[in-house]
Amino acid sequence: MKIELCGEQLELLAERALWWPAQSALLVADAHVGKGSSFRALGVPVPDGSSSDTLARLAALLHRTGARRLVFLGDLLHARNGCTPALMAQLAALHRDGCDWLLVRGNHDAHAGIPQGLPLSVVDEGWRIGPFALCHHPEPVAGAYVLAGHVHPAVRIEAAGDRLRLPCFALGQDVGLLPAFGSFTGHATLEHDGTTRLYACAGDHVFEVPATPPRRRGNGMRPRPPRAETRFP
Repeated sequence: MKIELCGEQLELLAERALWWPAQSALLVADAHVGKGSSFRALGVPVPDGSSSDTLARLAALLHRTGARRLVFLGDLLHARNGCTPALMAQLAALHRDGCDWLLVRGNHDAHAGIPQGLPLSVVDEGWRIGPFALCHHPEPVAGAYVLAGHVHPAVRIEAAGDRLRLPCFALGQDVGLLPAFGSFTGHATLEHDGTTRLYACAGDHVFEVPATPPRRRGNGMRPRPPRAETRFP
């Protein structure tokens, strides 16, 4: 889905990433590579393959867009004990000449460490490019529109008697959230507040979820009350 934000043309991708054509930049948040391995190292029997799926989707996006810049909005890796040599080699194999990688430091990155052997620049939150401040945590930055992650936003919808929850982009007045890119992440269900636009990712489509009258006031980036639903008309 193509949108305009702060005078820039952006594309919200169904793969849960943001494409900025003018900068040839692909932005992803919360990949949490190695989360499954980390859980298994702690004795939690979760299925294998989630990180491989995450990296396969990233590889496909890099190939499709021809991005010259890849930006991780924090939490590239999940934990140090999940960074197996095989997984790190798979991550490194995605890099191609002509594409700069940038990591905006997130809370998990501080504990997981930074992947070695990658041409990866690491910056603190609030890194400015054009009208945007790139962050991990969704905190306003004076004079810029914030693009962030951390929350793993999702929206609950109801149609024809069915209910489901979908990862989403949440674009508020001063802060925009990207959905978690990782295949093995939790979600925080958001509600409309009358100003925040929610765009759900479903299969190979992105669609805007219509607003309903707010059930409580807020900034659109707080969890929804239990059993409240966003309904299609």
